[in-house]
Amino acid sequence: MKFELRDYQEAAIQAAIQARKEGFRRLLVCLPTGAGKTVIFSELCRRARRNVLVLAHREELLFQARAKIGLMTDNQVKVGIEQGDNHCEDDCKVVVASIRSLREDRLTKLVTQFDFGLIIYDECHHAAAEDNMRVLRQAGAFDADWNGTLIGFTATPSRADGIGLDRVFETIVYDRNILDMIREGYLVPLKGYRINTQQELYNLMGEEEGAERVDIESRNALVARSIQELARDRRTIVFCVTVVHAINLARALNNLGIPTGVIYGDMPREERLATLKKFRQEQYMCLTNVMVLTEGFDDPGVSCVAMARPTRSESLYAQCVGRGARLAPDKEDCLVLDFVDLSDLSLVSLPSLVGLPRELNLEGAEITEAVDAFNQFSFDYPAFELEAADITLSDVKHRAQAFDPLTMELHPEVIAITGNGWFSLGQKGLGLHYWDHRENLCTATILNIPRKRGKRYSVKINDTEVATFSKIIDAVEAVDYEINRMGQIQRMTALEDADWRLADVPESIQAQLQRFHPPRQAEILSDALGYLLYAKHNPAVMGIRDPASIQTNTRGKGWPSPWKGIS
Repeated sequence: MKFELRDYQEAAIQAAIQARKEGFRRLLVCLPTGAGKTVIFSELCRRARRNVLVLAHREELLFQARAKIGLMTDNQVKVGIEQGDNHCEDDCKVVVASIRSLREDRLTKLVTQFDFGLIIYDECHHAAAEDNMRVLRQAGAFDADWNGTLIGFTATPSRADGIGLDRVFETIVYDRNILDMIREGYLVPLKGYRINTQQELYNLMGEEEGAERVDIESRNALVARSIQELARDRRTIVFCVTVVHAINLARALNNLGIPTGVIYGDMPREERLATLKKFRQEQYMCLTNVMVLTEGFDDPGVSCVAMARPTRSESLYAQCVGRGARLAPDKEDCLVLDFVDLSDLSLVSLPSLVGLPRELNLEGAEITEAVDAFNQFSFDYPAFELEAADITLSDVKHRAQAFDPLTMELHPEVIAITGNGWFSLGQKGLGLHYWDHRENLCTATILNIPRKRGKRYSVKINDTEVATFSKIIDAVEAVDYEINRMGQIQRMTALEDADWRLADVPESIQAQLQRFHPPRQAEILSDALGYLLYAKHNPAVMGIRDPASIQTNTRGKGWPSPWKGIS
């Protein structure tokens, strides 16, 4: 039968052919899980004039590749499997090999026997590992006079260990991301929820300790209840940390009446196949697993993915989520549940996978909707920034619509927690003036300066940084607390209704305000100082060429006494 390639699949093939004509020999194709990478390299096998070596890591991938190549070529191309006791016959055109089986002597025999002109590496984000590099070197892929072609396929070129695939491949010839495929209707929409477990994962000493902290009864119960409430009748895959974690979580799900099976690497093959069959037939509605269903598992009916394991690996996360992204009859979307622990690590979530804030809770919204909303926010409010804290998509919309970078009004959340005379610096942060016991005007500022691990608010007292915070509310509370500890003068003069704030604006400050372009006016001293401090940090916005000339400590004639009304 004639198998029709999708447009992007043919485009990927043509891009590879063109790159080879231009002299590149080691090529990389990036397509998300569910986009049909096996279809593409099956067509490459059909078109190849020389023998082909297909490299894979899992047993399931070997047999899937052989079946797909047979389907694509009407079984006109003979395919053999090289794994364990399985050996290819001499007349095979395509050799599908387990990379773990290719010891040096075995690979030498294969290369001599078949003289491969094309090497296809499936799930090639593993390629940079030393033993995998050894296989490619021995196959000749790095020889200066090699006349073959290496093509790697992966859903993401990133690796958790930070080693770049540029060690292996010369160029990315084709790249489509998961958003592209969703928008074009080749993958189902992804909807997300963020569920906070409140389990602490700080200062982990190793993977074993992390597993112990994740696999606890209360957390497993929360995961199970969330799946029961949010996934309902969806067939769900749950990704776990260890085999024991998978067994315990399956027990929690079964206790709630959700029929659940367990899959793990050392499970006997027949038992694994029987469990997967029950899952496809909906005798099981959930499967808990440990690093088994990340690659080579193809069940389009999966419509919920629960990430009960934290990970810093984008490639692993993309593989997990991709298990539910495939199209299937009567399937409208896939739900992704991110179970989020308290951690100082940069863990991957569905929003962060597509470049959005990792703390964003989609509350069941589609990821494409969130991306479109953030793109619109960036266009409409170019200075708008979010705190590194949990926030919903509806909160972001509300804050963006209310955002005005030039306003001197405080956010209602700040007003609700402080009685001090804080004023806005627009998108830069907040400022507060108060007096010390020597009649010196002091300034506290909370400035928005993005930092690693979410510490994006810098607290300064008279231009000296004293602390950093993730949330601006926490920073306000900390400054207010410290000012209260300084003494009665500082505490009373920091108040919003302090008498000194109600005095006439000194002529020296009025003169500085008039030099702005356009000129600014202020009815009370607090606003006058606020405008000056805002201008100091926003010279371009205020039309000031020399921000260093702006002074806020302008004591002089007419200045009110900070002790007025204080007994």
